[in-house]
Amino acid sequence: MATASSSVNRSSPITNIAKDHLFSILLLLPIDSILSFAMTCRRFKSLSCSDSLWESICRRDWGQSSVDALKPFLETKQGISWKNIYRQIHQLDSLYCSRILSNPQTEELIPRPRASHSLNFVSNCLVLFGGGCEGGRHLDDTWVAYIGSDFRKIVKWKKIDSGSPSGRFGHSCIVIGDFLVLFGGINDLGVRQNDAWVGQVSLHDPCGVTLSWRLLDAGTPIAPPPRGAHAACNIDKTRMLIHGGIGLSGHRLGDTWVVDFSEDLHFGVWREIVTHPSPPSRSGHTLTYIGGNQIILFGGRGAGYEVLNDVWLFDASEGHWRWVQLFFDLQNIPHGLTLPRVGHSANLILGRRLLIYGGEDSYRHRKDDFWVLDISSIPGIKLQPAATLDPKKPISKAWRQLRAKGDNPDPRSFHRACVDHSGRYLYIFGGMIDGLLQPAEPSGLTFDGGLFLLEIVLQC
Repeated sequence: MATASSSVNRSSPITNIAKDHLFSILLLLPIDSILSFAMTCRRFKSLSCSDSLWESICRRDWGQSSVDALKPFLETKQGISWKNIYRQIHQLDSLYCSRILSNPQTEELIPRPRASHSLNFVSNCLVLFGGGCEGGRHLDDTWVAYIGSDFRKIVKWKKIDSGSPSGRFGHSCIVIGDFLVLFGGINDLGVRQNDAWVGQVSLHDPCGVTLSWRLLDAGTPIAPPPRGAHAACNIDKTRMLIHGGIGLSGHRLGDTWVVDFSEDLHFGVWREIVTHPSPPSRSGHTLTYIGGNQIILFGGRGAGYEVLNDVWLFDASEGHWRWVQLFFDLQNIPHGLTLPRVGHSANLILGRRLLIYGGEDSYRHRKDDFWVLDISSIPGIKLQPAATLDPKKPISKAWRQLRAKGDNPDPRSFHRACVDHSGRYLYIFGGMIDGLLQPAEPSGLTFDGGLFLLEIVLQC
């Protein structure tokens, strides 16, 4: 009796919790705690290693769209588990690069080289618009390439001939659901714009693609001042935020604006967001939506023409708009001082990491490096309001440089990049690269027209 009683006393009440309740509890824990929990007994190890649990963990940490996009891949691969996928993404240290070719039968129908354009992935298509080219001229063309789900290495571009916004470069273009929203930009006469356009892609069998543009009805005369080289991104699929850029006088701006869209994106209402503190004036920076009501701002060129590497978090949670600067410990990062840049790209990839690529430094040296910022390493993202982040305690182990394998793109700036729905594939088009010096081009500046695919390779 004493032995039996001792055995009962040593047992933990947690062993009597139903499996589905334990499942829910585990989803509230960080990964390290889940792995520790698995080592307590065989029953908990079985539960903690179950594929259904790790699929739910991936959904929790990466989002529903990434998990849904990865499911077809797992169905074709025998023996690969969600835990295995999670481990590979957590330990990610490289990307595979390849150049995408245009359909050889339609070589004459390809976008010309350009920079400061827009490139988006929407409705399983790449959409390219505008930009600047040789001689400082703007472009007003819209191109669409159907990608589908096989991420082919050969694409067929189709030019959309009518109904496009006027020619411009340095504009922004974001994706909201199945729509594109384009704002601002500069034409080749130096005129800044503040108009907003909505684009919608329509697919027709077999693989026919059309795109229509229409001017957004703002409803009121309130709108951001005209600008170009600003940054923009969506917030929770119902709003767009823009920041900074170069205004009418040529001065860099530091204002923040939000437009609230109607359900069908026919109408939008602008309002300026004034907070303290807020990011200093800049251009050529990036805004990236990271989920919920939060956005990351990175880099750019400041009002004094300095090139920046500061990081700001915009948080619209609970209706309280605020900017919070994030501070990082870069001492343990090799070549950490190479982070400052302007004209780079910043995209949220699989694993909720912000991938920074390319750009140029204060000496106009163009870059070809890849850096990732681990969003989960930022304390305020999930566990506490952003306002409680302590600037005196810099965040460590958040930045990591990735190696690039394969056919690496040349160093470039003012290119554009976009990711597919899974966050596993990144497309890069155009930009300014270093070319051969010619008498007519003393700077050696060249506009590129290459399309590259960067892939997170998953091993079986």
